[in-house]
Amino acid sequence: MKVQIRYFASIREALGHSAEDWDTEAATLAQLRAELLARGGVYAEALAPGRALRMALNQVMADEAATLSEGAEVAFFPPVTGG
Repeated sequence: MKVQIRYFASIREALGHSAEDWDTEAATLAQLRAELLARGGVYAEALAPGRALRMALNQVMADEAATLSEGAEVAFFPPVTGG
């Protein structure tokens, strides 16, 4: 299925682009993240397990168990702190 992935802040800067269309066999956000990690290089660094990372599915905050669907929009971004 096709999903649109958006990257924000330091993740966008590390990857060098803010969005991409991705053809995936993943059923969940966790599986999608694993597919992206398998690309290696900057993807493995920016999306590494243990790295502080937030995710949204169709513009709603989601955890890794969230189920993907055709045409979904997925966003990866670092946690935001404010003062």
